[in-house]
Amino acid sequence: MALHTAAHHSSGQVLPFRESLLAMLGMSFVTMLVALDQTVVGTALPTIVSELRGFDLYAWVATSYLLTSVITVPIFGRLGDHYGRKPFVIASIVVFTGASALCGMANSMLFLVLARGLQGIGGGMLVGTAFACVPDLFPDSVVRLRWQVILSSAFGIANAIGPSLGGFLTQYYGWRSVFYVNLPVGLLSLFFVWRYLPHLRQADDDRQMSLDWPGALLIALTLGSMQLFVEWLPKYGIASWATLLLVVTVGAGAALWHWEKRCEHPILPFDMFRNRSLSALFVLAILAGMAMLSLLFYAPLLFQGGFGMSPKDAGLVITPLVVFITIGSIMNGRIVTRIRNPNAMLRIGFALFALTCAGITVATRAMPTWALMSLMVAGGVGLGFVLPNLTVFAQQTAGRQHLGIATALLQSLRMVGGMVGTAITGTLVNQMYGNGVRSALDADHALHWYAQLADPQILIDRAAQSSLVAELGRAGHNGALLLESARESLVGAIHLGIALSAVVAVYAVWHCGRVPPVKLRRAVEPSVVVE
Repeated sequence: MALHTAAHHSSGQVLPFRESLLAMLGMSFVTMLVALDQTVVGTALPTIVSELRGFDLYAWVATSYLLTSVITVPIFGRLGDHYGRKPFVIASIVVFTGASALCGMANSMLFLVLARGLQGIGGGMLVGTAFACVPDLFPDSVVRLRWQVILSSAFGIANAIGPSLGGFLTQYYGWRSVFYVNLPVGLLSLFFVWRYLPHLRQADDDRQMSLDWPGALLIALTLGSMQLFVEWLPKYGIASWATLLLVVTVGAGAALWHWEKRCEHPILPFDMFRNRSLSALFVLAILAGMAMLSLLFYAPLLFQGGFGMSPKDAGLVITPLVVFITIGSIMNGRIVTRIRNPNAMLRIGFALFALTCAGITVATRAMPTWALMSLMVAGGVGLGFVLPNLTVFAQQTAGRQHLGIATALLQSLRMVGGMVGTAITGTLVNQMYGNGVRSALDADHALHWYAQLADPQILIDRAAQSSLVAELGRAGHNGALLLESARESLVGAIHLGIALSAVVAVYAVWHCGRVPPVKLRRAVEPSVVVE
């Protein structure tokens, strides 16, 4: 293969405008591939379980994907730094699209769980390498912020249409079409990436790197055991055998730390954490994940189960949050390059998100829809200010040598923060809701019906509610009143969980002060194009 140094255009990008646009279109399709899958599949899960008859593996359809993806993100982020990212992006599209086809062909829940695990490997490779392609194409951070709006828009569109598309496809074409929809998107992204994304590598890095297999295995053990722990914590509680996984996480993490400090070519260079700016940004990524995913995961349950909204109305209220992440990203790109202190956008973003969480914490069933939607708009704009800036600031600080691993770590830590946040909120909801329901039933001498009310999902299923109220009525109990008590318990539990998200966001506002001032400079570092 012929190597030659890339000629940087005066506009701060490696390729001319047309080629840059086509390459970014390819990356946008890649982003849509992952975002669509995350939002579309959830809608189809109840239908899948009813057909394949494997409710005991219900949670594993999501868990297996998260487990393999969170492990592979940092590994391939580091490999992309050394070998260039294009081969891994192409491989990830092939793996993800092929696994999607296998998911669609599944004839049992176990087969589906295994195929989702393979899909997660492809998804982790995508996240670990695709996002780092943007600074390769646009070394000038000011130019990069403008182009990154394309990715933010693709992500926002996929998130906005995902739940509705999942419901439509499941209803009219069957649940298998939810996975098959990834095939045309995958083929389209493969064409654009193969044809237009250049293969860029560092100009000064011609040495051969031996793969740090022990480091990769320790990353897998650390993140895998953490993922399983936070998945099982809400279900089994802290005083259970699942806590053993926390011990494994800490032990594997300590072993990883000691090994990587001695390794010549570590897959996870811990010297990055000694960089004050990077370590502060990594903490902000964890805090963003904790606050963001708790709200995204439990707000729909609050609106439907607690406030009695229909799925359609709840979706309408949530939509501005997703849509305004994109609009906020566009606004951010126009503002952050024009102000003296770009770090201020992080503070404003977290403050807006804290306002949203605080507003949802005091929201009641009587609150007007427009007020709830206004809160969601504020939260979306806030995230639109936070998410792209965390990525660009980390890339700016890390330098080209650690570009991929810094970007991948940022994504991984946000996922880890999200796992921890949802686990804490989930444990609170399970414990508080369960205790509230048990107290109400015990006071009415109706503990016999605890099993039917123990799962908050019954507050969404209107048919199951009617049946339970009628059954309680025949036994001489006020079913409607008991159901209302269950709703109040759910609202109180979710309110407390989202209040914790508000506290996390407020702490993040303070922590932004620990990030040294970031300068969005126009310095361009040389790279190598491999043709």
